[in-house]
Amino acid sequence: LVPTDKAVKRFIVRNIVESAAIRDLQESCVYDSYALPKLYRKVYYSISAAIHSKVVRVRSREARRIREPPKRFARPQNKDQKPAGDVAGQMKSMTVK
Repeated sequence: LVPTDKAVKRFIVRNIVESAAIRDLQESCVYDSYALPKLYRKVYYSISAAIHSKVVRVRSREARRIREPPKRFARPQNKDQKPAGDVAGQMKSMTVK
């Protein structure tokens, strides 16, 4: 067992059905818009097990002291969609003065 503050924690969300069988299930399903259930699982790895299963990479001694998580990349937004803040501006212009 690994102490939970020391463990590498990952939250895994997977479909119960594999991708090859999803189409077959949708075609044979009686309901039109049936959402397939998912598996939600929180996994705790020890450091050595996480490195072995390639969940995390080996870091140098100096880099191990860096405690902050790596920077996340922002998801690219579609050019068709407008930002959420822009909707309020549209509503103001639609009001009668």
